[in-house]
Amino acid sequence: MSDWAVEAENLVKKFPQRTPSAEKGEKKKSFWPFGKKEPQTLFAAVDGVNLQIERGEIFGLLGPNGAGKSTTIRMLCTLLEPTSGTARVNGYDVVRQANDVRRSLGTLLAGERSIYWKLSGRENLEYFAALNHIPPTVARKRVDELLERLEIKERSNELVEKYSTGMRQRIAIAKTLLARPPILLLDEPTLGLDPQAARNLRELILDLQKDGHTILLTTHYMEEADQLSDRIGIIDTGKVIALDTPDGLKQRIGQKEIVKLEVAGWYKKVGEKLTQLQGVENLSAHDTGKDGVWEVSMQSSNSRAILPGVVEAVNYNGTRLLNMNILKPTLEDVFIDLTGKALRD
Repeated sequence: MSDWAVEAENLVKKFPQRTPSAEKGEKKKSFWPFGKKEPQTLFAAVDGVNLQIERGEIFGLLGPNGAGKSTTIRMLCTLLEPTSGTARVNGYDVVRQANDVRRSLGTLLAGERSIYWKLSGRENLEYFAALNHIPPTVARKRVDELLERLEIKERSNELVEKYSTGMRQRIAIAKTLLARPPILLLDEPTLGLDPQAARNLRELILDLQKDGHTILLTTHYMEEADQLSDRIGIIDTGKVIALDTPDGLKQRIGQKEIVKLEVAGWYKKVGEKLTQLQGVENLSAHDTGKDGVWEVSMQSSNSRAILPGVVEAVNYNGTRLLNMNILKPTLEDVFIDLTGKALRD
């Protein structure tokens, strides 16, 4: 068996490129002779991904929307077949040994309803235990253990539709643990959870690692990736562009400082004036949702030199500077430095 829990070599997945007319449902006239179909244009959602994940580690996979991380996850859990390249999970090839791969995995995919809302939490787990061919006596004991561990035993006989989002996510995670797989693929497990539920789930993920599970985690929360991951791979345009420990990634920025601003009355012209300042790099801005207040971040190797120009550019035509801080680089700053965009772009 391989020393790696998960490994991918030159993994590629291509999809047909949809034309604007096809997206509108219009039929395109073909001028190819003898009934031949016009060759399809393909685009690579995943373009030569190489990964090696150690047994027992938490590996974070980060990327902006459309970067290829979800496609990569779906190839690793056998939902999609690679166009080319190879991938192995627990030593098994994802194409030739797909059943062995599935037996090695517990998978939680973002945005998919993986449990039945018209069943109780307990009934869901008993049903999925039967699908995994777990003997009834073993299944009952295992279900009780998971309900107890995930702190949902008291409400286990209620219908899932009455659960909070956090409780449903806990049932979904319990489902992934029923067969005691050595490897877990958790695709944005804390998405949509309130802060307390998200914190509890992060603590559970760390406990699962202590139990010996290997965890491949995707998330849109940089602090979560920083807190949980032993190593992080950053994927963009279908390629892994960086792979290191969180601290190792932060060191890539070197001596750059991060200038954080809070401004009121932000608009595009202000951003253009800031990006024209010498010494300003990788500017990003987003609406905080608090009465028109925006948070603006930029990098500079000499923050003191750019401050007068920053203040002048911001206090322009009604925009007001509310707060300013100079900070050490975070994982999100590294991400912006590498990809030129924020994680949710």
